[in-house]
Amino acid sequence: MLLIVLALLLLVGFIYVGWSLIWVAPMLTFIVALVAGLNPLTTFTDVYLGGLVSFFKSWFPVFFLGSILGALMESTGSAREIGKALSRLLGNKRAILGVLLSSAVLTYGGISLFVVIFALYPLAYPLFQEANISRRLIPAVIALGAFTFTMTAIPGSPQIQNLIPTKYFATTPTASPWLGTLAAIIMAVTGYCYLVWREKQLRRRGEGFTETQEVKNLDATNPSNSAIRSFLPLLMVVISLNLFHWNIVYALGSGILLLILLQLSHYRRFIPSLNEGARNSIIALVTTSSAVGFGSVVTSLPTFPRISRLLLTSGGSNVYFSLSIAIIVMAVITGSASGALSIALDALGAQYLQLAKSTGIHLDSLHRIATLASGAIIPPHSGGIITYLTVTGFTHRQAYPDLAVVCVLIPTIAFLISLFLVTMGIF
Repeated sequence: MLLIVLALLLLVGFIYVGWSLIWVAPMLTFIVALVAGLNPLTTFTDVYLGGLVSFFKSWFPVFFLGSILGALMESTGSAREIGKALSRLLGNKRAILGVLLSSAVLTYGGISLFVVIFALYPLAYPLFQEANISRRLIPAVIALGAFTFTMTAIPGSPQIQNLIPTKYFATTPTASPWLGTLAAIIMAVTGYCYLVWREKQLRRRGEGFTETQEVKNLDATNPSNSAIRSFLPLLMVVISLNLFHWNIVYALGSGILLLILLQLSHYRRFIPSLNEGARNSIIALVTTSSAVGFGSVVTSLPTFPRISRLLLTSGGSNVYFSLSIAIIVMAVITGSASGALSIALDALGAQYLQLAKSTGIHLDSLHRIATLASGAIIPPHSGGIITYLTVTGFTHRQAYPDLAVVCVLIPTIAFLISLFLVTMGIF
């Protein structure tokens, strides 16, 4: 158990100073295997790569198609038009709210949360510049719309974190809609209020917008478009997934096909977008899969069965609490909400399913609590956090404190309130 804690501290420390999870995870795998008395090469090839490949195989279509959709939305100007329409509706003084809603619309429409930053940063830059809002808030604003309520709470979300529990509990993406909606409102409203307060605090300190050389010129690189036509492909994904109950692969594919048909005038942009989307999906998927692979190594250690028993009994008779602890522990270890769900439910899903059935717990509520728990803590070594900071040009020290509030503190509050409500039998 001490080895697991030490490995976690090393993982967080290395990522915090800027080392890539893609090579840090294999390195720590060899170190953990050596200290635990296991064969390092066998642990790497069989356990680490086994976990990595299994996750990659299961979720490659979702990452790939979500990234393709995002790249096409960006290159055809569709993402920009949605953001501009929201900004015109809200006014330039509400740049934070405009970017936040744009992020939420895109992610709820099926665009991978890893990819949203590429589509929205060029939009957020001039909006924040015009409103003279500190640029350091951009990662937190976009992350609030992508990593919180649209990822784990809003019923029907096509994000992978909302889809993984359906495999283990035979539920649907709309599981426990009232609980999810309440949690989403808590995260969205509280997060927005914090960001507005933070913007005013920075302004009082004299910190406004600062220029950077690396940003796209929107008007020069993106074509003009129609906001309604831009929104229809995202609507297609949500409707086909939740009303027609299509598989997520077909739902995302239908959105991509509709976007291509509606944007045929920009056909020259399609191939470059497909190339870019494919590259982005591989980077995001390999990063997350590396976290899952390292989690597989942790679960293979001789002490893990004892840890599993502790996790299963950690909440006493409260199955919700017990499952949440297991997922949160894995989220902290792997730095991945989807990785945490996969590892925890692979190892313990069958037991929790039996516990739920034997105690009369609603599987829909268990699904929603599991997703909320997976997003309660987005640690600094998360692949998504690293991607957002890389794109916007900030270090962890500069931007992670605000990310920690909107991606850790506020989601944790929403999760604890939800956990209390289901424990009391209100939902």
